[in-house]
Amino acid sequence: MLPVAVLVFVVGGLLLVNAWAVVDAKLAASAAAREAARTYAEVSPGLDGATGGGAALAAARDVFAAYGIPASRTAVRATESPGAQRCAVAIEATVTVPAITVPWIGGFGDGIVVHGRARTIVDPWRSGLDGAGCG
Repeated sequence: MLPVAVLVFVVGGLLLVNAWAVVDAKLAASAAAREAARTYAEVSPGLDGATGGGAALAAARDVFAAYGIPASRTAVRATESPGAQRCAVAIEATVTVPAITVPWIGGFGDGIVVHGRARTIVDPWRSGLDGAGCG
């Protein structure tokens, strides 16, 4: 009976660790998307969309690095307002969490994809942007 109890305890512990890994990845993806959107919205008006996108991507990678998530398991993309335009910008950050996470060893399996999204406003009255205003 004791080996069965130990097995149940170990499997339950692994499920708990994996559930926490998914929650942690969701927090990281949301924070990375929020920082990327904020950075993109605050780039100086003289910068073009590519430079703003590069700064946003760097901000998201910094957040993922702070959470200890390798860049190979992450993706960041703009879902709205490509280029230097007025009004809204939306960023989506994605993290792939291994299907089974074992502490101190790593993860195994194809993985669970976790998304974080953020949307923010680019100042509609700022000079140097395309467009006449927010529709």
